[in-house]
Amino acid sequence: MASVKVFGSPTSSEVARVLACLFEKEVDFQLIRLDNYKGVQRKPEYLKLQSREQYAATYQKNMRRKGTRTCLVRGTLERALIEQWLQTEAQSCAPPSSALVFHLAFAPMIGIETDEMVVEESKKKLAKVLDIYEQRLQETRFLAGDKFTLADLSHLPNAHRIVKSTECAKLFMSRKMVSRWWEEISGRLTWKKVVEMQKEAPPAS
Repeated sequence: MASVKVFGSPTSSEVARVLACLFEKEVDFQLIRLDNYKGVQRKPEYLKLQSREQYAATYQKNMRRKGTRTCLVRGTLERALIEQWLQTEAQSCAPPSSALVFHLAFAPMIGIETDEMVVEESKKKLAKVLDIYEQRLQETRFLAGDKFTLADLSHLPNAHRIVKSTECAKLFMSRKMVSRWWEEISGRLTWKKVVEMQKEAPPAS
């Protein structure tokens, strides 16, 4: 029996990040689906970044020696870079991207009218952040260096929904290096497993 239990819906950004991290670490887990997210639970403040470093650090020593699925690195400088980009995601990228996810993906589902002013303002804020990413990714393959880490993984859930939106996909795809980066991180088998879990029907209530 899996020693790790994850409670929640894989469609939740927070849960999706944890699942992606566990897949990357090749840790066996059991998902206990709670798909009753409605109303206030889907507001942007509930979609913000929650740390996955605890999971990555816990299983760092016990990970199976396959591939390069470390998510964290051992060097002090490398760890500092990961922390820097995690903070950038949490403080600058997550607020506008979470607002877009809420207003474009979830608001219509729960009968809340889309706030077009919020959408447009969020698009402008996210565009400024992605301009910084574009510059950074001209220098390195991934945000924190030349290896995939939590700094990249943390972007997957919100970016996945934004790229699927006809209205917002160009925010990522019109930037050459950001587009290349997105295609690479979203193409990881570990993330594809999470996406497949998101497609599965929730349990009957």
